Amino acid sequence: MQRRHFLITPPALALGAAAAPVLAAPAVISPQSVILPRRGKGPRIVVCGGGWGGLTAARYLRELMPNADVVLLERNPTFWSGPMSNKWLIDIVGTDFVQHDMLHPANKYGYTLLQTHVTGFERDQRRVRTTHGLVEYDYLILSGGIRDAWDAWFGDDQRVIDYTRRHFSSAYIPNQEMFALKRRVHAFKGGTLVMTLPPPPHRCPPSPYERACLIASHIKKNKIPGKIVILDPKPRIAPIGVGYQQAFQELYPDIITHVPNARVQEVDPFNKHIRTAAGDFRFDEAILMPPHQAADMVWHAGLIGQDAAGKPTGWADIHPHLFHANTDDRVYFVGDLMGMISDQFGHYPKSGHVANYIGRIVAKYIAQRVAGQEVTPLLPDNLCYMMVNTEPQEEISVKFTYELDASGKVIQTQTDMDVRTADLVPEDFAWARSKFSDFLGI
Repeated sequence: MQRRHFLITPPALALGAAAAPVLAAPAVISPQSVILPRRGKGPRIVVCGGGWGGLTAARYLRELMPNADVVLLERNPTFWSGPMSNKWLIDIVGTDFVQHDMLHPANKYGYTLLQTHVTGFERDQRRVRTTHGLVEYDYLILSGGIRDAWDAWFGDDQRVIDYTRRHFSSAYIPNQEMFALKRRVHAFKGGTLVMTLPPPPHRCPPSPYERACLIASHIKKNKIPGKIVILDPKPRIAPIGVGYQQAFQELYPDIITHVPNARVQEVDPFNKHIRTAAGDFRFDEAILMPPHQAADMVWHAGLIGQDAAGKPTGWADIHPHLFHANTDDRVYFVGDLMGMISDQFGHYPKSGHVANYIGRIVAKYIAQRVAGQEVTPLLPDNLCYMMVNTEPQEEISVKFTYELDASGKVIQTQTDMDVRTADLVPEDFAWARSKFSDFLGI
């Protein structure tokens, strides 16, 4: 699958129904050739990235604009869900729960799917550069998630970056690294496992704590003589601080140690040593998470925001209500790569729930623009469940709601459900299945 690139394209875009796509291999062409001739008389919307947000946007663009030519570009041959993957690491769910083919939703909803790598953009000509050739667009959606900013630790030393990625990756960019991480977790026979957390904002803020709890439950269940040290750059556990603090102290007091204010200053993966603002730490095994930034595609598009000093923020330069680029209203952002929304809370949570919600909103915005209608600003919400115990299975959760104040600023309200309970477990699985049904059509 890594050596073949597949194209799913509907032969006709029938009004009111998704035409059944046909599987075909693209011809051998130059990367400078324009590929994928336009279909129908509707606008072409190109979606870069087939994660929670990109798949959602593609589905709803076709639903809201049956005559639109929707093209989804994704480099991976299958969809892998980051949400629920912590449970997969210790075999609470199987691989078929978190990994799915992307051909089914392309067939069901009638958009074109091309497995390819996005290498750049020609925004003045509205074209995306890919390893297969140039793809034209009228509107562009960037939904590529995050990138690991290894350079924040290692500069341009590719040797140490590659070594760290091979041996200690966190797999927060779901791909083959997930399987490597699972093997490492199950091969851990004792000693100190260090987890570094990125400074905020980062992908799914509560997820690293959930991962620590589930790995700790694995250690506890199998009587492994090991401990987990969480190096957290924040001064306290957040979000859901009380719920996680209670889980650490009541369930895993001899296994999990949480170290606040532990901003990473130096990492030596060869000698298994980390220097932080809270002290030095040695490890036998590690899950190393460098700072997170917007995916490479945002940098390639020249759409990274700048702070007051003119330095890159690391995240997309986004209109806080309409979600398009501030300097190019034909380019929209969906999901974790989105930049700052409000000075009250900063960024929307970089979660699958938010990506799914924003994908639907952006599809509606583009449909309104194409129809010549006024674009009505919409706000998402967010809901996250986290399993903290496995015997019995118990979870905590957090909910975020948003509203506009009188000045037009987005205001966030956070509700933590800190008391762990078995009642949240079926809610969690029902939430995941409903989302998979929404954008994967399963």
